[in-house]
Amino acid sequence: MKVLHLDSNHDILAHMLEDAGYSNYYDYTTSKKDILKIIHDYDGIIVRSRFPIDQEFLQAAKKLKFIGRVGAGLENIDLNTAHQLKISCYNAPEGNRNAVGEHALGMLLSLFNHLNRADQEVRNGIWLREENRGLELEGKTVGLIGYGNMGKSFARKLSGFDCKVIFYDLKNGLEDENATQVSLKELQSQADVLSLHTPQTALTTGMVNKEFINGFNKSFYFINTARGKSVITADLVEALELGKIRGAGLDVLEYEKSSFTSLFDSEMPLPFKKLLKMDNVLLSPHVAGWTVESKYKLAQVIASKIIKNH
Repeated sequence: MKVLHLDSNHDILAHMLEDAGYSNYYDYTTSKKDILKIIHDYDGIIVRSRFPIDQEFLQAAKKLKFIGRVGAGLENIDLNTAHQLKISCYNAPEGNRNAVGEHALGMLLSLFNHLNRADQEVRNGIWLREENRGLELEGKTVGLIGYGNMGKSFARKLSGFDCKVIFYDLKNGLEDENATQVSLKELQSQADVLSLHTPQTALTTGMVNKEFINGFNKSFYFINTARGKSVITADLVEALELGKIRGAGLDVLEYEKSSFTSLFDSEMPLPFKKLLKMDNVLLSPHVAGWTVESKYKLAQVIASKIIKNH
């Protein structure tokens, strides 16, 4: 079977496929328009987020049997068309769930202890101790929305901090030893911290808006290592300015391109300019699941799934 790799990944992926009898081909730079002319010749493709795998692309891929997406989400693929054409689609949340859990925890601890601000102050000769008095996770309630691979990983990390972990998920029966399942209303009434662990869908796009934020009983800290388009940034900024949200750790942003390679098409949006000036906001460039270890594990998981099923 011929497999076309459209994005670079850890070498273990190609090695595992080759050892299993697949033939690997690589094209990391050709335009989508030109790849459309040759895609009919391949049985499988390996992608990250270089360009959308849409209906036109899938219909041109006459021999395609599978798509391996080396990452957690599949929103870059037209899943309805893939299903109709009997093309299997694989992702690898098992490969970077630990990385995401650790990143979310790091952001939360940094916000609680003002580490980003304190670091900058000390570097500038400013020694403020009382102003940087921190909070402890012990006794706090951390609310998660989404309890799949990423949510469960974060809950496991929190289990040693003597805090209460609750979660809301559309699926029932997901409760385990690390977190208690509750309704969304219950989560909003109890949470001191909110962390998103949801895919990008029609339901989650724009979910964190003014109405949603104001539904929380307490002011809270917000962590987003999921998808940027789940948050209306202007509403988040307003909540930060009013103190309804006490601090935010954002690994993903509403303004990201779908390829995740850059932020803006042109001018920087005003809400983002405001975020940059806030010392209770931590920002990172969509790297929560982007560790040395996860690069290997993501590639290994995708290869294993393909080999098992094809």
